[in-house]
Amino acid sequence: MLDAVVVGAGPNGLVAANLLADAGWSVEVLEAQSRPGGAVRSDHGVHPDYVSDMFSAFYPLAAASPVIRDMDLHAEGLRWAHAPSVLAHPLPDGRCAVLERSTEATAKGLDAFAEGDGAAWTRMCGTWDRISMQLLDALFTPFPPLRAGAGLARRLRGPAGLPLVRSLALPARRLGEEEFRGEAGRLLLAGNALHADLAPEAAGSGGFGWLLCMLGQQYGFPVPVGGAGSLSAALVRRLERRGGSVRCGRPVREIVVRDGRAVGVRTESGEVIPVGRGVLADVSAPDLYGGLVDERHLPRRLLDSMHRFQWDFATVKIDWALSGPIPWSAAEAAGAGTVHLSDGVDEMTRFAAQLAAGRVPDRPFTLLGQMTTADVSRSPLGTESAWAYTHVPQTVLGDAGADNITGTWDEREQEAMADRVERQVERYAPGFRSLVRARRILAPPTLQAMDANLHGGAINGGTANLHQQLVFRPVPGTGRPETPVRGLYLASASAHPGGGVHGACGANAARAALHGSTATRHVLASAQRLLSGARLRIERPKG
Repeated sequence: MLDAVVVGAGPNGLVAANLLADAGWSVEVLEAQSRPGGAVRSDHGVHPDYVSDMFSAFYPLAAASPVIRDMDLHAEGLRWAHAPSVLAHPLPDGRCAVLERSTEATAKGLDAFAEGDGAAWTRMCGTWDRISMQLLDALFTPFPPLRAGAGLARRLRGPAGLPLVRSLALPARRLGEEEFRGEAGRLLLAGNALHADLAPEAAGSGGFGWLLCMLGQQYGFPVPVGGAGSLSAALVRRLERRGGSVRCGRPVREIVVRDGRAVGVRTESGEVIPVGRGVLADVSAPDLYGGLVDERHLPRRLLDSMHRFQWDFATVKIDWALSGPIPWSAAEAAGAGTVHLSDGVDEMTRFAAQLAAGRVPDRPFTLLGQMTTADVSRSPLGTESAWAYTHVPQTVLGDAGADNITGTWDEREQEAMADRVERQVERYAPGFRSLVRARRILAPPTLQAMDANLHGGAINGGTANLHQQLVFRPVPGTGRPETPVRGLYLASASAHPGGGVHGACGANAARAALHGSTATRHVLASAQRLLSGARLRIERPKG
């Protein structure tokens, strides 16, 4: 009998399995798709000479994550590469906000927009340097982060503490207005907030945008050499060297529960795999509660709360094989691995408002990756492997553009949306469309079919807004990987701390499983000692 089964071979599932194997557990990972990796995969599906990342691509959270760092994936062949610049946000007039690899270079660029903004950026970086270690520890550990939180609280003592907490709770628009006189710093904050589903006016979007800016400043936005799949492959190799295994093409239909405890899983083929210690589910919360786990094993309050679970925005992604570098009007964008395309913060607000109203945006905020710029192995010399994604509503109520996109995402609607994104790129890089040798469109239903955790094209396992974070994730009163079923742990991005390739959700679930198993053994051992003592007292002869 296995000690544990992990359902899902995404990064969280693979991290969880590795930590269990490190502790000496026998563990098997079951993956529905034909390949491991979840949303961390790459292929040659756009053009045989080009490597394309199918889902995620840049990994600042992986670089910062103590979980992934401590796994020493370098020993498994993983190598990181960086573009010359981290991120760029060009404007139609040719100016460009750039997040560089050094604080000084970023500050100099911000000063070109407004004198004094460089000093404001440097102060922000100084704050990050003072609290980053404790903040990341708190972010990547189960909620509430008692030890890490205490360390962070000590760092926040004094007159600067409360103003900093206030700043992190601000909307990105307001934080940018308070800190910067010019557009560049404001663009960096608001654009990074939109990596999640946080509008410039959303509470806490300023803190999220600041976090990604600071991660980019310290760690860059690195990419795995050879493609995103190299990261997943390193995790699989590490697991297998420790005796664990991954079986692909094995979708799980049910988590078997007996007397309130997870005792195994049943696959789609009918195979039942018993477990002795635990099941860790790298699946979305809605797919787990009332899906893999039958409703009769769950409290009514949890099921009622799941009806209020909110997904993040849907996503449309386009991959390109380009015959040459993208001809940006703003030269600084050419060296950036990640590029944000929007005319300004006001246009980002307009974009987010259209999404909130259920309308497909007519001028989509576009997040674009120049993968060969970051890693020369991705395509032939002088060419570019690139992609872009934008968000659309989970439920389409109308089209703010002229294409009558209804949300069926048939071939016509996919082509219309891809053309809309390409026109947006063309505004900042005239001649872009003439470079396209091949393209692939991944609409919301396609993304979900390729990875069930990407429900409707949602890429963060549920909204990142404050009402579904911390103790509210995935539903109020949780915030931890333990579930109402003993021996079952939620190990996906639906758990705290949420989306991003950092492995923390899987690590938290693995640690909870290890702790739960230890606690159970202690209880059983104590009971056995009590029973042994009782027998001795009963059997002791009189006299």
